[in-house]
Amino acid sequence: MPHNYIVEKVLNNNVVVAKGTGHEEFIMIGKGIGFGKKKGSHLDDENFEKVFKLYDQEEQELYKQLLKDLDPAVLEVVYEAILHIQKRLNMPLNEHIHIGLTDHIAFAVKRIRQGLEIKNPFLKDTELLYPREYQIAEEVVAFLNSRLKAGLPPAETGFVALHIHSAVSDKPLSAVNEHAGLLLRLIIVIENQLNIKIDKQSIDYARLLSHLRRVIDRAEKVESGGEEQEKLAWLLKQEYPVCYNLSWKLIRIIQQDLRKTVPESETVYITVHLQRLITS
Repeated sequence: MPHNYIVEKVLNNNVVVAKGTGHEEFIMIGKGIGFGKKKGSHLDDENFEKVFKLYDQEEQELYKQLLKDLDPAVLEVVYEAILHIQKRLNMPLNEHIHIGLTDHIAFAVKRIRQGLEIKNPFLKDTELLYPREYQIAEEVVAFLNSRLKAGLPPAETGFVALHIHSAVSDKPLSAVNEHAGLLLRLIIVIENQLNIKIDKQSIDYARLLSHLRRVIDRAEKVESGGEEQEKLAWLLKQEYPVCYNLSWKLIRIIQQDLRKTVPESETVYITVHLQRLITS
């Protein structure tokens, strides 16, 4: 069923400020949605292929500020990229991706055209942490390069993947970056405590990293491991004391960093992953 809106202001051919039947004001983003429109024009969102709406007042103001200095070509291409992301994931995205990703790509394109190099030392780690988002980010960067002729480097794939994860997890990008940084610090602690250099290409490293990410995501969702888990923890402590003690150290770091509780049962799983890592 179509929804009818009234145009309050046309920001450009692809972006308008509109009001709905409840008189709430929001931003509508859609290809050609503002073309030929003016204040008071009626809009039917079914007349457009895809329309995004920004309801949050703060997000609306940020987007309006962003549009003032934004190349319209970048806006249109990033809009199409977000359509692709949503289609690939088949789920709604946090509306902030329209500000965050658009601003990021505009800045990256500007740097490239100024001859500045873009580096990302955590590219491989990002791929291991967020494989689904990373794969889609590769597609997005290839699409942006084909349309903008910008020459965005592979390093951008990692940054775009973080924006995608932020949008699907409903977490601020700052929190996503903090969690990624915490994970990398945990890996450094593991290497120092076990006096090893981890093979970042190994399947055991990928499994460990994936599990530590889930530990962070599950923080505060305290669930008792039960009697069986307690027995297993005791056995692992006797059999693999170094890895068991290290697992507790990692949990304490996570708890202190996030100020959240991590279930004691996680020591069992982390110990197993650590033992696999040093025996593989």
